[in-house]
Amino acid sequence: MKRLGIAWALTMGLAAAMPAGEAGAQQPSILVQSTTSTANSGLYEYLLPIFTQATGIKVNVVAVGTGQAIRNARNCDGDVLLVHARPAEEQFVADGYGVARFDLMYNDYVIVGPDDDPAAIAGGTDAAKALAAIAASKAGFASRGDDSGTHQKELELWRRAGIDPTTGSGDWYRATGSGMGATLNIGIGMGAYVLTDRATWASFRNKGDFRIMVEGDRALFNQYGVTLVSADRCPNVRIAAGQRFVDWLVSDAGQQAIAAFRVDGEQLFFPNARDGSM
Repeated sequence: MKRLGIAWALTMGLAAAMPAGEAGAQQPSILVQSTTSTANSGLYEYLLPIFTQATGIKVNVVAVGTGQAIRNARNCDGDVLLVHARPAEEQFVADGYGVARFDLMYNDYVIVGPDDDPAAIAGGTDAAKALAAIAASKAGFASRGDDSGTHQKELELWRRAGIDPTTGSGDWYRATGSGMGATLNIGIGMGAYVLTDRATWASFRNKGDFRIMVEGDRALFNQYGVTLVSADRCPNVRIAAGQRFVDWLVSDAGQQAIAAFRVDGEQLFFPNARDGSM
């Protein structure tokens, strides 16, 4: 199947290190359908050159919301899927589109908000309780509303709180239909609370007077997984190169590289790959 246009592409390789005429013609490459947080945080800019240096395989990344990444992979537009919505990833494998899913790394979500904190949630460790307070006070909340992993987590937290936020649509609850960075910009512009992954927040440079309000709830745990797309469903999959990337990510070398990534001295992803699919 013809590959779709790339919304966001990051290409890393050894072209500069290879003899002229060889890099473009002979260097193997793969396409990874990915969530946005791994790209927005700068993880790929750090990680992919290490992999390419070790293997000679160039990695191209499409970074979109998890839901869109999975849809793209189902359309055979990609060799590897790297996202953070485990039930949807497991369904992807169960439906025959993925070979096997592996836990890769984790971090967490946080709720950020303006310094004046109209819902009085600062310092909280119960995300559902914080959302209930936001709804009760009708303080603004900006949602991605895009079927991303972050949006799916947000909806899970609203269910825990026993609240349907869509009853506040157009009033205190605003679905942006945008990625994490754009939603943060909109939320900050509105003075509205936002659920975001910690990695994107740490790398975000337009924080204004916003700060982390709620963190540390086990419900805010954020697991990432990696899956090779199945050649049975998608004959165009670059099996050998894609499998090599998956194997490297879950290997000691890949896990150590993930652990070593820092932004302003802060570790943003914590490797936790295990043997076998999870």
